[in-house]
Amino acid sequence: MEQLSPPAATPHPTARLPVSSHVEGRRLVRRAGAAEQQPGGKRPEVWEPTVRENSDSRDELRASTLTFNVTGKADDKGICSCSVQMPDSTFPVLRMEELENTASALYVKVEREISKIAEYTKSIQFYEQRIRNLSIKVEHMEKTSISYAELDFELLKLEMTEMERLISQLKVSVIGGNVLIDQLYIEIKNMTVLVHRLEHLDKNNVLAIRREIVTLKNRLKECQERSGKENAYVPVGTCSHGGILNISKPFVTQLNWKGFAFKNGAWGRDYSTLKKDNNVYWVAPLNSDARYLEYYRLYNSYDDLLLYRNSRENRVDYGQGSGHVVYDGFLFYNCHASGDMCKHDINGNKLVLRRNLPGAVFNNRFSYAGVPWQDIDFVVDESGLWVIYSTEASTGNIVISKLNDTTLAVENAWQTRQYKPSVSNAFIVCGVLYAVRPVNTRKEEIFYAFDTKTGEEINISVTVDKVLETIQSINYSPEDHKLHVFNDGYLLSYQLEFQPLS
Repeated sequence: MEQLSPPAATPHPTARLPVSSHVEGRRLVRRAGAAEQQPGGKRPEVWEPTVRENSDSRDELRASTLTFNVTGKADDKGICSCSVQMPDSTFPVLRMEELENTASALYVKVEREISKIAEYTKSIQFYEQRIRNLSIKVEHMEKTSISYAELDFELLKLEMTEMERLISQLKVSVIGGNVLIDQLYIEIKNMTVLVHRLEHLDKNNVLAIRREIVTLKNRLKECQERSGKENAYVPVGTCSHGGILNISKPFVTQLNWKGFAFKNGAWGRDYSTLKKDNNVYWVAPLNSDARYLEYYRLYNSYDDLLLYRNSRENRVDYGQGSGHVVYDGFLFYNCHASGDMCKHDINGNKLVLRRNLPGAVFNNRFSYAGVPWQDIDFVVDESGLWVIYSTEASTGNIVISKLNDTTLAVENAWQTRQYKPSVSNAFIVCGVLYAVRPVNTRKEEIFYAFDTKTGEEINISVTVDKVLETIQSINYSPEDHKLHVFNDGYLLSYQLEFQPLS
């Protein structure tokens, strides 16, 4: 409480005190002329706090003052007293300066970060360009099929394991041992180690390893022939045999040129009756919907197919299903969403003929088991072009028709008692239809045969190993007695062994 003593002449109950915004003292002094004129012509007495002489000017703000009313009381002696509570806190000038310094430092940091962002933007643009370049390279690899999946090495391991098994059997069969066989066994072991190493190195060496495997297989075959296990020789293009006796293990050629996602399709070798030296291979995967046939590729040789080189890519009017085949320079396929047959010239890349297949059902009415859109399946054997299908009249059983490859007219037809949807696929060798069914996810069985020459139906059992679960198509090549199989996107080949004629 401060006691203020104004002049006794004119005590005024209310004093106007201009108070600075930052005051530490408690002593008030009177100041005149700082307030408004009061009634009666008298000026009010103005009181203001004073600042200590030794106070720090930075901590006190003298520039601005605050004027307000203070009510006082006069006692019986005429002494006026009033209560004024002054603020204890001072204006934080030091904090203000610290805030200014902090703001300045933050400004510098922001400028630095903006500079970094500009540098990062340039870096991002640089890496965006690199990504575009890499995307172009990947796209080129996809178009040229220069890619390898982990399954390539797994298949190599399977081949090496199979070769080890064969060489072990050969060692047992040859009495007294053989230096050449022992040498082959050591080389196969070394190749197995090399395959494991290659899994962690450049996968492009797969082709080199496959060439070595082919060489070793040829040497192994020579040893088998010398040990008296040579199979009966059947000249290619002829039917001087008693039917299929056995089938080899699958040889994985490669993944189809579209990639692993394209699991349906067909592939094979063009069998030409006009060009005996014809060595054209074709690969025709369906689109990812497993229905549409749109593009296919041709290779001038098997080496070109293996090395992804010298390919020709052609487009066809929409086909349907995996039942297509190439014969004598023409691609034959089921025209989209119809029971029609289409004939496409692979050299001129144009559709040359379209004709209805009498009575044939289509659009998954009687397709193969587990393989959609293959109601009509074209196949080739030594005698020419055939088609496998079903009709409503046959109640879904397999119908075989021999076609004129020039006009697509049906020359002859046979109806079997084998229900087509219970068969996973079929092919024809020397006029005999062979039907296949699944045993499990790694094996199929050739279980049924129909001889078009005699009309005889035969139950047989030949086990067919497969790499993946579903076989989408089988095409027989009379040129080398091989089956070309499309197995969940992979191109497999099998060597057929025939029963010698009695």
